Amino acid sequence: MAAPEEQELSQAQTEKLLQFQDLTGLESMDQCRRTLEQHNWNIEAAVQDRLNEQEGVPSVFNPPPSRPLQVNTADHRVYSYIVSRPQPRGLLGWSYYLIMLPFRFTYYTLLDIFRFALRFIRPDPRGRVTDPVGDVVSFIHSFEEKYGRSHPVFYQGTYSQALNDAKRELRYLLVYLHGDDHQDTDEFCRNTLCTEEVVNFINTRMLFWACTTSKPEGYRVSQALRENTYPFLAMIMLKDRRMTVVGRLEGLIQPEDLINQLTFIMEANQTYLMSERLEREERNQTQVLRQQQDEAYEASLRADQEKDRKKREEQEQKRQEEEKARQSILAEERRRRTLEEEKERKSECLPPEPAINDPDSVKIVFKLPNDTRVERRFLFGQSLTVIYDFLFSLKETPEKFQIVTNFPRRVLPCLPTEEQPNPPTLKEAGLSRSEVLFVQDLTDD
Repeated sequence: MAAPEEQELSQAQTEKLLQFQDLTGLESMDQCRRTLEQHNWNIEAAVQDRLNEQEGVPSVFNPPPSRPLQVNTADHRVYSYIVSRPQPRGLLGWSYYLIMLPFRFTYYTLLDIFRFALRFIRPDPRGRVTDPVGDVVSFIHSFEEKYGRSHPVFYQGTYSQALNDAKRELRYLLVYLHGDDHQDTDEFCRNTLCTEEVVNFINTRMLFWACTTSKPEGYRVSQALRENTYPFLAMIMLKDRRMTVVGRLEGLIQPEDLINQLTFIMEANQTYLMSERLEREERNQTQVLRQQQDEAYEASLRADQEKDRKKREEQEQKRQEEEKARQSILAEERRRRTLEEEKERKSECLPPEPAINDPDSVKIVFKLPNDTRVERRFLFGQSLTVIYDFLFSLKETPEKFQIVTNFPRRVLPCLPTEEQPNPPTLKEAGLSRSEVLFVQDLTDD
């Protein structure tokens, strides 16, 4: 029963593999397969990730764990602001500090040794990111349960998605890494991050992404940004076409000081952001101009194609008309030849003309439509069809005609009909020994 399911799954994966290759233009099927496997065969996520790579943008979706986040952290011009913990004051403070110093040193040393040894026994579960969005949403829920809903608007997506949106919108991205066990975390969240002035400042000037380092997504960002202590804030922006860390704030910082430091970082890098906006606007204008040129070219091409199409249609119509005229001429020529052959055949089949002194003969004068006269003798016993065939065999006779007597005027029934299949003889038609008959042209009728 498992084989058909595996075969069906394989067929679906093959279809996605071919579709992904068509959409991205990748030639290597192995690379296409690896990319789709990294995104759990989600073709939309894989295509978006591939497009981001081509643009030099960090991945919008979850990249593989071994892949580094594409953020420039090596810029020597990064502004760094570290708030040191206050020194002990007075004799009592120094006494407490010196007494606790050996215990703190021993505790943190043993803790580091334990963590170091634990890595050889069991790999850190945070090293495998399986649900980055779930990690961020889970942190937001736990943060609101502990500190309330009055806080800067958290970006509800992955770190890579936040980077991508900040780059696309040309905005600053403020990243906050939350250390659950750090002694200054609770005070920073309550008295600095959730204050009204800080909330308004962050919400109106930048995107804000946060996650705890106890979650895989937060731990991965922490490995990329390499913070030294908590609370940790990093300001990221598009600089020299790369998403770059331009400011680092570490330690317990007060609300007013936080706003001042963020303002200083933004003002120091405003020219870079304006330059990126101008450059993007120029690229957009160039793209619009190129698109307009392409549209104009396409319109011109379509007009030329339409002109060629009409020309071809006119030529085809002219050819058809010429062919029709030629066929008409040929048909007329065939009809004329057929008519001549028929006249000749009728002439050959005519009975001989009787003698002048034949008592049974009839002298008939035919007046043709062109006013010419034709005379011939026939026998009383011959059918009217003979008269018709004689006239038909003449070149001067119209193609279609009828024979009419003068007085009284009547049309002679020379051709057979359904009522009279055998036309009458000259005698039966009432003709005398000498007659004048008129040939009436019926061609136009």
